Amino acid sequence: MTAPASTSPHASAALDEARRLFAHVSGRQPDGVWSSAGRANLIGEHTDYNEGFVLPFAIQHRTYAAAGLRSDGGDPRIRVASTFAAGAVELAVGSLAATFDGPAGTAVADGAVPEWAAYALGVAWAALAATGRSADELPGVDIAIASDVPVGAGLSSSAAIEGAVASALNEVWGLGLPPLEMALIGRRAENEAVGAPTGVMDQVSSIMGRADAATFLDCRSLDTQSVDLGFAAEGLELLVIDTGVKHSHATGGYRDRRDACERGAAALGVAALRDVPAADLDRARDLLDDATFRRVRHIVTENQRVLDTVGALRTSGPRAIGDLLVASHASMRDDFEISVPELDVAVETAVAEGAVGARMTGGGFGGSAIALVEAAASAPVTAAAEAAFAARGFAAPHCFTVIPSQGARRDA
Repeated sequence: MTAPASTSPHASAALDEARRLFAHVSGRQPDGVWSSAGRANLIGEHTDYNEGFVLPFAIQHRTYAAAGLRSDGGDPRIRVASTFAAGAVELAVGSLAATFDGPAGTAVADGAVPEWAAYALGVAWAALAATGRSADELPGVDIAIASDVPVGAGLSSSAAIEGAVASALNEVWGLGLPPLEMALIGRRAENEAVGAPTGVMDQVSSIMGRADAATFLDCRSLDTQSVDLGFAAEGLELLVIDTGVKHSHATGGYRDRRDACERGAAALGVAALRDVPAADLDRARDLLDDATFRRVRHIVTENQRVLDTVGALRTSGPRAIGDLLVASHASMRDDFEISVPELDVAVETAVAEGAVGARMTGGGFGGSAIALVEAAASAPVTAAAEAAFAARGFAAPHCFTVIPSQGARRDA
C-alpha cells in the first residue's frame, strides 16, 4: 500500500470519527484511511451531461473512508457503516452484481439497500465491473465513513463519498485504477446504483482536484486541465452561502431538465447540446417549444461562459470573471429555472455588498450560492445575507469560505 499523505495539524475531526466508527463496527483498527473532497463549481452548471465544459474545484471539506480487509473464508463480505446513519449494511461481495445490475436505482427504490449505503456499495460493484475482477478472488472489506462536507448544500457530498470509497478499495483490493477511472466508477455508482442521473463533473473534481486550482473538464473527451485560480494572491475569498433549502438529485426537477436537454438535442439533430453553436439559437427557437428552447439556450450560453472564464483567469486573473458569474446565475434563474428565492436573495445581496461576482452552484432547487469577495468582506457579506434572509422570513443561511484543495488521497 502507498504511504499516507502528510496531514495538516488541523485535519478534520471526521478522520478520527471514521477510525472510531471502524473500530466500533469491526472490533479492530483499519488498514488505512482514505479521503476525497467536496467540490464547488465555479461555473458550468448542467453542462456536464450535455458533453460540455465545466470548471469546478475541490474544497477543503472532505469525506473519509476507514477501511480494512476481513477474513471471511469462502464467503467474502463487504460491510459499510456511516456516522450519518444508524447501523451497518452488509452484502456478500458475490451478491453485488445481483443487487445492482438491474434498472437504475432499483435496489434503493425497492428498499434492498439504503440510499446512503448504495453510494459506497455501488462503487464496489462498479469497480468490479470496470476491472473484470471476480468476487471470489477478492477478500471481504469493512468500510466506515465520516464526513465534514455539508450535505444538501450543492457541494457534492455524494461524489466525496464515492471518491473516498473508490480510493480505499483501489488500494486494499489492489485494483490499480488511475484517478479518471475512479471518477467514472463513482459516476456509474451514482447513476445506476443510486439512480441519480448526474454527469461526471463532481467525481472528476472531487478525485482529481489540485490545491489553488480549478479543473477545466471537457465532459466529452474527459480531457482535464488545471487552471490556476489565484484567489489568495488577489486578496479574494470564495464565500459559500448555504441556503439550507435541501434538494435531491434523484428526484424530479433534475431529471426533467436532463430530459429537456435530450429532447432539444434530438430536435436539433445533434448528439448533445455541446454541438449547438450560439449562432444556431435562432433556429432552435423556431423548432422548440418555449421551455425546451430556454433549457437549450442556458446550456449553449453556459458552455461559452466556461470558456470565457478560463480565458479570463489565464490572461487577467480572478477579478475579471465577476460578470460571467452573475450572467450564469441569471441564466439558471430565468432559462433553466433551477434557482429558488433564497438563492436569488443570496446572489443579489452579495453583489449589492460589493462581491466581484456571485451565482448559485450545484444542481439547483436549493443548496448554495457562491460569492467571490474581498477577503475583508466575507464577514460583512455574511451579515448582509443573514439580514436579508431574516427580512424575508427565510431560515438563516450558513456561510463559510472554501479553499481550492487537493482531491483524493490516503490520509493514514
